[in-house]
Amino acid sequence: MDKKLLTILACPLCKGPLQYVPEQAELICRADALAFPIREGIPVMLEGEARRLTLDETLPPSRGSF
Repeated sequence: MDKKLLTILACPLCKGPLQYVPEQAELICRADALAFPIREGIPVMLEGEARRLTLDETLPPSRGSF
């Protein structure tokens, strides 16, 4: 995925930032809990093509126990 393209892409719904997850070939919008697929190197920025994030994916990573 081109780094310049990543800096200008935004969520088509909320216009918020996207997080690139190369292992899953997806762009994640945490605000909308959506994952937009990247197919053949092209981001598919359509709400109907996005998958809903699971609860585990929307939570921030744990920083240890209390």
